[in-house]
Amino acid sequence: MFTTYLRRELAGRRKQTAIVAIGMALAIALVIIVNAVSGGVQAAQAKVLESVYGVGTDITVSQTPTAATDGGGGGDGGPQQFDFGAADGATTDGTTTVNQSRLSVARGTETFDSAALATIQGLDNVAGAAATLSLSNTTFNGELPDFTQGQQGAALGADQSSGQTPPTGGPDGAGGSSFDVDSFTVLGLDPSQDAVGPLSAVTLTDGRTLTSDDVSANVAVLDASYATTASLAVGDTIALAGTDFSIVGLVSASSSSAATASNVYIPLEVAQSLSTLSGQVSDIYVQAASSTDISSVQSAIETALPDATVKTQADLASSVSGSLSSASDLVKNLGLWLSLIVLAAAFLIAILFTISGVTRRTREFGTLKAIGWSNRRIVGQVAGESLVQGLIGGVAGIAIGLVGILIINLAAPTLTAGTAVAAEAGGPGGAGGPGGGGGFGQAAATAATSDITLTAPITVSVILIAVGLAVVGGLLAGAIGGWRAARLRPAEALRSVG
Repeated sequence: MFTTYLRRELAGRRKQTAIVAIGMALAIALVIIVNAVSGGVQAAQAKVLESVYGVGTDITVSQTPTAATDGGGGGDGGPQQFDFGAADGATTDGTTTVNQSRLSVARGTETFDSAALATIQGLDNVAGAAATLSLSNTTFNGELPDFTQGQQGAALGADQSSGQTPPTGGPDGAGGSSFDVDSFTVLGLDPSQDAVGPLSAVTLTDGRTLTSDDVSANVAVLDASYATTASLAVGDTIALAGTDFSIVGLVSASSSSAATASNVYIPLEVAQSLSTLSGQVSDIYVQAASSTDISSVQSAIETALPDATVKTQADLASSVSGSLSSASDLVKNLGLWLSLIVLAAAFLIAILFTISGVTRRTREFGTLKAIGWSNRRIVGQVAGESLVQGLIGGVAGIAIGLVGILIINLAAPTLTAGTAVAAEAGGPGGAGGPGGGGGFGQAAATAATSDITLTAPITVSVILIAVGLAVVGGLLAGAIGGWRAARLRPAEALRSVG
């Protein structure tokens, strides 16, 4: 009886059914598309961060940088300063050549006691943790005139009438000077902890990676792009703070749309020794036992290390810039609110049409009550009709949403993403190679930019959300309409029959 009556009523009110179903379908389709795009944007941000922070890295722990002190080069990431004595360098034909290399904390980075690693590893729900030391290798190389000859101890360009002769020599033979500063990033890490951290997110392209046998060895793994720029290969050597390191491997980001975290990777113990930062680290990468434990682990670390800065990947995603960031903001703000507004409008349309239909069916419901239908049965009948209308809209909405997702994936829009990396700028070499900008001792913010193809994933959760919205919308409209129908009195229906 219920099914027969339901089928007849829906067939007799096709226009109302179509309008309610279309409104619900469009709202649900928009929700599906916005959720899918949001998931795609989040996946793209994670992909960009993956190479920098490592596969499986859920949380990063660092120290908030303090004001840099003059004459840095220690553990505060301050300005670089090179001091040369009178006997430094080699003098030939009136020209003194000086060269000095220093491995120090990267600009904008603060170090802290490595004992924090053991503290984090002892916390509940921590599956793994690894510490790194972010450094910058800066080399000063220059040619100066020989100030030790004759009476050339005075300032450059002194008055010859005073008996002081300007220096000669130098690169131009007339007492001039020429120098450049080259800088590149170096990351010290524990070779035995390769399951979490930056080196876990890269692909080996040549040679081998660092192993537990390399803990105290002068070996290095280079970013493949940097190695190409610097004309280096496996088997060559690279100088860090005046010490030669054997290049044992080359790595690149797992995705062509991302960049690695550093130009050079060396064992943490060696990095601490060369930079005179024994027992110091700059970052700790943490992997939680499960995704549901991330928040609790973050809180536990903040309690155990109150002076540390603790961030999850969701927090780090804010460092991603470019059109990917704009797309993320658009989805979070405009997309979310637009979905809610359209969904609310669809629910309202369903409710109004249901109430309108109940009003036009006064005689019908009054007659049914007169022949013995209970209020509960009438409410169930109206709710059943609305629920079916909502489910029709839900099915249509899922189909429209899937078509929209398919169109997005076929179009494959490309977004630009960048992650800012603070580094010590060189002179002509910039922050890591020839052709860069920045002057000696300046801080340079380099950005690893990449192009990301946006894909909107189809997940079971999105489909379940769509079905849930269809059911909720139908039941809401049916409940309100049924309540109104149940209030009708049989006498009103009988009086309206004429």
